[in-house]
Amino acid sequence: MLADEVLSRSAADIVALYRSREISPVEVLTATLDRIDRLDRIHNAFVVIDRQGALNDARASEERWRRGQPNGLIDGLPVTVKDLIVVKGMPTRRGSHTTNPVPSEEDGPPVARLRRQGAVFLGKTTTSEFGWKAVTDSPLTGVTRNPWNAHLTSGGSSGGAGVAAALGLGILHLGTDGGGSIRVPASFCGVFGFKPTFGVISVHPHSPALSLWHQGPLTRTVPDAALMLTVMAGPDSRDWYAGPELNIDYRNRLSDGIRGFRIAYSRTLGYAKVSVWPIRRSRG
Repeated sequence: MLADEVLSRSAADIVALYRSREISPVEVLTATLDRIDRLDRIHNAFVVIDRQGALNDARASEERWRRGQPNGLIDGLPVTVKDLIVVKGMPTRRGSHTTNPVPSEEDGPPVARLRRQGAVFLGKTTTSEFGWKAVTDSPLTGVTRNPWNAHLTSGGSSGGAGVAAALGLGILHLGTDGGGSIRVPASFCGVFGFKPTFGVISVHPHSPALSLWHQGPLTRTVPDAALMLTVMAGPDSRDWYAGPELNIDYRNRLSDGIRGFRIAYSRTLGYAKVSVWPIRRSRG
């Protein structure tokens, strides 16, 4: 099997190929870096690519699979992290020339959980400056372009993650969402992403927006996002808003359907008067 063909497979499929030794984490990483070299100069999904660090991660994963002792559910899978989230050994530039280029000394909570389960960290993906708008361009990195049409936007502010997911520049991608920063690029790039319930994935450091700012997955498929959420969810002592340990495997009920579920809707929430503006219809 050609390694480049594997990059269109689901995360679970790739892990199964590792288990059967049909392909190795180093081979998948090499194919991923080759694809980045071909496509990222057009679409601009990455701020930084840590080739040597990723190779070290992949070699360590390959040895664990050789021994039959993987670290977890995602051991050997190439992962990217949006450049608003701290990753040990990489700078966090937040799309701005005003930030410090010194590498971080710690991992954010979801990054730490991904690392413990054997993730191969490719690098940091682009964001609008400080993640403030739903288009991904910044003074630091320029314009990130849509994976389907480079003349169009990728959406934002997790645009680099959306592009990387769509083009197979990694398998699992970590973004942030305050007012749509995961959901907008997911829709623009034709991938899956959502804003998880606040507190399920711990955050550190928090943004100035505090509870508005969540972290979550962008992936090619829903099962991949469920796998990623299963790995990342849980409390962290650095996050004073973190929820309890739920120990949920979010993959378990994906095929159950929605029969019996109900949606609650309130016009006023019991207190709020909603202003309704009249719609002016054009004549002719």
